[in-house]
Amino acid sequence: MVKEFKEKNYWALILGGSTGLGLATAKKLAKQGMNICIVHRNSRFQEAEIMFEFNKIKAEGIQFVSFNTDAINPEKRQDIIAELQQHLGPDGKIRTLVHSIAKGNLKPMVADENPILKNDDFILTINAMAISLYDWTQAIFEANLFAKDARIISFTSEGNTKAWKHYAAVSAAKVTLEAITRNIALEFAPFGIRANCIQAGVTDTPSLRLIPGNEKMKEHTVLRNPFKRLTTAEDVANVVYLLSKDEASWINGNIIPVDGGEHIS
Repeated sequence: MVKEFKEKNYWALILGGSTGLGLATAKKLAKQGMNICIVHRNSRFQEAEIMFEFNKIKAEGIQFVSFNTDAINPEKRQDIIAELQQHLGPDGKIRTLVHSIAKGNLKPMVADENPILKNDDFILTINAMAISLYDWTQAIFEANLFAKDARIISFTSEGNTKAWKHYAAVSAAKVTLEAITRNIALEFAPFGIRANCIQAGVTDTPSLRLIPGNEKMKEHTVLRNPFKRLTTAEDVANVVYLLSKDEASWINGNIIPVDGGEHIS
């Protein structure tokens, strides 16, 4: 198999790459010869399972490094950037930055007994799931680690326009993420950086399973999807790969549905 990125010394930096869309993306890009850096936050209880998946990525024969730390913390971010510079060396560059951070509050706005959504919940969620994209973009840019033709890709959802119970803070974060992506696409274009959001269809990931009522959501999605199935993490990873190819250089500032047509019905 011809590996698209072999010997180009390209790296993908994946924020939130230990499960779900981020992990599937890491596997796909590694299979195509891209070096991988994953920033994730997991407990020791999850370590064995995560290392099992990471070893699959290493088996592709690419360079691999991971950081189990808080991607939102400014000091930690600078530490990662400094260490990553050593791994990349003088010639390695980040071709693809993937933002797959899922850290937010899924509280109701109204409840008799359970905690309700507060201002601080919105701030935490929007900062983690949206503003951090800009923070990382700026940090990588200032460190001169982006390739001359770089791609920034983040993940949004249909919750950007639809109201789901307990999803208000995340919904607000997704809308913010899209707005930030558009402005990155505009203001960083002169430096060879393209930015797009993938609007993934309903995908059975650990993040989805945290949403109250997710089983009914999955059942409804199968009924309305033209292909009568859920989106898979691999479906989304395939499009990240396509957007990372040379031929995708003129795609910039878009919200791209990757859902088999789910959004049209």
